[in-house]
Amino acid sequence: MPMSRLKVICSLLSILILTISEPSSGELFAQAPLAKTSTKQPTLIWPDLAPGETTKSSGEQLPPRETDVPTITRVEKIRTPSLDEFIPDKPNGTAIIILPGGGFGKIVPDLEGSEAALWLNRLGITAFVLRYRTNETKAAEEPSYLRPLQDVQRAVRWVRSNADTMKLKTDRIGVLGFSAGGQVASILHTSGNQAAYESSDSIDAVSFRPDFSLLIYPWNVWNVKTESLLPELQFSKDLPPAFIVHTSDDASSAVGAAMIYSGLKKHGVPAELHIYETGGHGYGTRERPNSKIGTWKDRATDWLVLRELGLQ
Repeated sequence: MPMSRLKVICSLLSILILTISEPSSGELFAQAPLAKTSTKQPTLIWPDLAPGETTKSSGEQLPPRETDVPTITRVEKIRTPSLDEFIPDKPNGTAIIILPGGGFGKIVPDLEGSEAALWLNRLGITAFVLRYRTNETKAAEEPSYLRPLQDVQRAVRWVRSNADTMKLKTDRIGVLGFSAGGQVASILHTSGNQAAYESSDSIDAVSFRPDFSLLIYPWNVWNVKTESLLPELQFSKDLPPAFIVHTSDDASSAVGAAMIYSGLKKHGVPAELHIYETGGHGYGTRERPNSKIGTWKDRATDWLVLRELGLQ
């Protein structure tokens, strides 16, 4: 039996064992608020002020909402982006940078950040939650995605440039974006080699191109009026593989996710698309009533393992 097939079979068996030993999905998501960031201090990704910034605020946490069960953390006024690091017990060399959602006016670093990081850790993947800049200070003509795009480009470069220190493989660094973070990740995925900011140090000489992307309900990538994708999304045969999830009842149309898949498919880029009938928007890795959307991470686990990015 070829060695690569044997490795995949062993990885799938590991998933089966892991699933049997894990708490039930209900118990798992009930524990979601217990997800914690790394004990390390957040890593600042820029050497000084981020591009276009005049202050270094790390953000302000908004009061919790009584309707959030489990609790959801919301952070606004972020001027200094940072990475929260989550290291698995047995790192396998793969790293994923997570971009939470929040409509660009805030981010939700637990629902669409640390909870996903803990799932990835169980697959041996080192995870980083990116607290990218929110848009309170941007000019009216500046795209909302621009500063988050600068931040994730810099974050990928930072992780890749520090790969040896963290025992990561430079060709196994990906991104996972939720909602607004999914929009940014979609632009990053298709942006080629054009940086969104001017280089400032040796880290900026490193590639910001992700080796793969997981795009989870990417927000507002489809213009319903013009029936077109964001013009920033440009497809070519040289793009990395992608895993895409959306729901049919999401107000941010699932047509965008389908068209991203179509654009990749037309150029022969490996991609996998899952559109669930129900589930709405903003579920992170949690379950939703009357929906199977909570199983998307099982499909993503299969995809990661088959690509030899998870477990091993």
